Amino acid sequence: MRKTGIVLVAALFVTMIASSNALAQRGKPKSGRIAPSESGITAKDDAEKKIIDILEDMYKNQSKGNMNVPTSDGRLLRLLTETTGAKHVVEVGTSNGYSGIWFCLALRKTGGKLTTYEIDAKRATLARENFKRADVEDLVTLVEGDAHKEITKLKGPVDILFLDADKVGYPDYIEKILPLLRPGGLIIAHNTTSHGKYMDKYFDAVLKKPEFETFFLHVDSAGVGVTMKKY
Repeated sequence: MRKTGIVLVAALFVTMIASSNALAQRGKPKSGRIAPSESGITAKDDAEKKIIDILEDMYKNQSKGNMNVPTSDGRLLRLLTETTGAKHVVEVGTSNGYSGIWFCLALRKTGGKLTTYEIDAKRATLARENFKRADVEDLVTLVEGDAHKEITKLKGPVDILFLDADKVGYPDYIEKILPLLRPGGLIIAHNTTSHGKYMDKYFDAVLKKPEFETFFLHVDSAGVGVTMKKY
């Protein structure tokens, strides 16, 4: 079942790349910074609509200073999580909870949970408030502190590791989580284009190890690296 999910994800990658190229050719902005309401998202039920409305509000009123992922990247996170049937997502870099709520859109359907790490106390407090507003707080364990230390206490298995914190620290997070990451599991790294000059060791970590298969998406904006741990 999970291998089928990976095949579906690969097909979706192709579709998303084609869509991105088509938008660029029509003169659309390449930043990915479009609000959820402008991105063609349609809610399946009232609960999903509530979450999307919260994301819309966060986009409009909390984006400044919180280093949120673009809407297009948030949709990608949700898509990968739901398609692969992920049960445990680990996020490094909670910020105000924006990307975490995108994950929760999927986890509420897969029966999974999110463990997320945030070093800044103010952002952690805001994230807790946003998780509660979106009625997903029961799906989330927010760990406040230095993730380089706290992540060593984590227990597996892990289906998805999402990295959106200190860029030079990505290889350390990968090394510490790798034993817990299930075969077929994903490592998703944000800002591979916009902050690529700080990430040489990350690129080495995901491109030179034979146990990984890595693909880069949204390279015309912030950039997202998707790495699969091979079976």
